[in-house]
Amino acid sequence: MSQKIKQDIHIGNNIRALRKAKKLTQEQVVTHLQLQGLEISRSSYSQIECGTYNIRVSELVALAKLFQTDISCFFKDI
Repeated sequence: MSQKIKQDIHIGNNIRALRKAKKLTQEQVVTHLQLQGLEISRSSYSQIECGTYNIRVSELVALAKLFQTDISCFFKDI
């Protein structure tokens, strides 16, 4: 079983803002993550943005790559 980090609600808000800045839908983000080999549903991704999902580090890395940003942006204002 892989280790998970507990997500803070602000991380989800920051991820949502980055997604919207890139003009991507949740479905497009999920498709990208799945193409990178991550098993995630749109429902789980929605929970990431709502702050109710324990996001994995591999997912954070993949999202940073997709959004073309540094992983530290997810932790802005925390």
